[in-house]
Amino acid sequence: MIDEREIWACAHQLMKQHGVDAWFVASQRADALLAEGKMEGHHTFLRILERIRQLEQMLPEGAVH
Repeated sequence: MIDEREIWACAHQLMKQHGVDAWFVASQRADALLAEGKMEGHHTFLRILERIRQLEQMLPEGAVH
């Protein structure tokens, strides 16, 4: 299992790379992993999605990466 620090780092990197689309990109990956039956990866991306949501809440209104 990936530790919490790595989950935060992944969420931050996705936001840096994809900006406002980070949540969408991560959710697509989570869905793909679920479809492939890769449950550990799916659960990891669900954790990343939650961290992206938390990071987005910290941003000032209208901020874009």
